Amino acid sequence: MLKRIHHVAVICSDYARSKHFYTEILGFRVIAENYRAPRDSYKLDLALPDGGQIELFSFPGAPARPSRPEAQGLRHLAFVVDDVEATVALLTGKGVDVEAIRTDEYTGKQFTFFADPDGLPLELYQG
Repeated sequence: MLKRIHHVAVICSDYARSKHFYTEILGFRVIAENYRAPRDSYKLDLALPDGGQIELFSFPGAPARPSRPEAQGLRHLAFVVDDVEATVALLTGKGVDVEAIRTDEYTGKQFTFFADPDGLPLELYQG
């Protein structure tokens, strides 16, 4: 039946800023970039190392989505990393604010959160 997540779609407020964040800061590879003139919208397909994708969209006038306080719906995206501390050091070296590293009380694995340019919560989780 369902095998894995194929993609996650993210709508951003500033396409150039978010494209830079996801490609230059997080290092995702561009699969395809398309401008859709009738919608005045970009669609950027980004490759995740496991074969999944992030679809980054821009839509003029898209309303902000609340993320704090916790709202119903998608809470955050979590990425597995080999070393949470090393990844935090790389991100902070690129100017990204990262929360303090915590330990999952059920698995004993380290994790932490940071945000994309629109405040979408992103998690690093120890592989």
